[in-house]
Amino acid sequence: MLIKAKEKIEKDYDVVVIGSGLAGMTAANKLAKNGRSVLLLEAHNKLGGFATWFYRANKKHVFDVSLHGFPFGMKKTCRKYWNKEIADHIVQLKSVKFINPQYEIESLFTKEDFTEKLVDHFGVERETVQSFYDYIENMNFYDDQSMTNGELFEKFFPGRNDIARFLMEPIVYANGSTLEDPAITYGIVFSNFMKKGVFTFKGGTDHLIKMMQDELLKNGVDIKKHAPVDQILIENGKTSGVVVKGQTVRAKSVVSNANLRTTIFKLAGKENFNTDYVNKAKEVRMNSSSCQVYFGLKEGETIPFIGDLIFTSTHPKFDTEALLSKEITSRTFSVYYPEGRPYDKDEKYAIVSSTNANWEDWANLSEDEYKAEKEKMIKETIDCLEGFLPGIGQKIDFVDAATPLTVKKYTRHEGGSSFGTKFEGLDVSMNMHKEVSGLFHAGSVGIIMSGWLGAANYGVIQSNEVESWLYQLEKENQQTNLATKENNARV
Repeated sequence: MLIKAKEKIEKDYDVVVIGSGLAGMTAANKLAKNGRSVLLLEAHNKLGGFATWFYRANKKHVFDVSLHGFPFGMKKTCRKYWNKEIADHIVQLKSVKFINPQYEIESLFTKEDFTEKLVDHFGVERETVQSFYDYIENMNFYDDQSMTNGELFEKFFPGRNDIARFLMEPIVYANGSTLEDPAITYGIVFSNFMKKGVFTFKGGTDHLIKMMQDELLKNGVDIKKHAPVDQILIENGKTSGVVVKGQTVRAKSVVSNANLRTTIFKLAGKENFNTDYVNKAKEVRMNSSSCQVYFGLKEGETIPFIGDLIFTSTHPKFDTEALLSKEITSRTFSVYYPEGRPYDKDEKYAIVSSTNANWEDWANLSEDEYKAEKEKMIKETIDCLEGFLPGIGQKIDFVDAATPLTVKKYTRHEGGSSFGTKFEGLDVSMNMHKEVSGLFHAGSVGIIMSGWLGAANYGVIQSNEVESWLYQLEKENQQTNLATKENNARV
């Protein structure tokens, strides 16, 4: 049931899930399907976390914040852990383009297409390409993680910065990965992402989240929005519930879909973890943030099909530091056409420009400086877009921009991180319940768990851990009750 903002929560639960990102929602849905009583708490007025959207001008314009493309595996995950209707709304993008000083390529974003491009366009021997695929597809999370992404590309394509750009740039936009990150992060993402194309959700993020909310309610999940959690309650090393807006809610277990560092240092409290674990958590680095510029077209205006995703850059070579610079040289344009929103009454065109960004470049600006930098970013983005759509400036009805400060405001992520933590955060996240019994984490961690598919699958992984823990708890309680009955019988 939906619990209204002013209503009190009247019962105890098997599981409380803090935050409704895709990991939190998927964990809640799976546990509810298992017959567990689940409460899903969301601080904002809608579910979805970073998988979100916003309307402007009385819904004349709608903008998807992160629905720019995800792997085919999302279809399988949604079918298995949500429902067939949601899975059937996942459709393939028609065109992914790369335009930069080193090359101009249109790709289907499949393994076969990447192979042909590497062989025919970049002149790589087919055997080398296959050896590269074999190497990364056989990578294992438990293998040696000392090799970096940069070293991986140099191993197979020495001196070919253009190939590194072709293979790596989309992943940087997808999850903030860099050439300095462990190669395992690229291998796993490539295996999931670059096989069967890029997909999106027909109807938009708002339609998806509504369908997911309906499924959660059908499966018995209680949902309360406008419900920021103040504290995770821990008694004698074990979770006992949460405090939400001053109200105590009892629960056997808690799954935090909040940021990893926020979960440990603000909600649970570092005093509840051992010193080594706390020190390890302190060393976890946050991933990068992002900026976006949103364009909505005037009523009656149209644009021709120029592609669904356009990775464009004026930087002479691939450089992950340049991708993060406030002096923007690289942008990804996500173009939304009316056929992508078939359930809307009026035809809608929208364009979203995305760039990776450093929190520090935006956090310390004065109010006037911040406003000026946003206006500069908008103007330069329109100028760039004119190269693909001459005259587009005259067709724009609405424009807005988001920065790392915007990301932090709505996600509450430290440093406005769009992609959670760096790779080392995964180990800290997965072992949280070994530190505090009954406390689990399912946020965006470790790059390979970033993005829509990674987040949803991590929710599944952690829900399995919760289920095992609850089963063991019930087993122990049964044994205790049996022993008590036997003792009473003797007396």
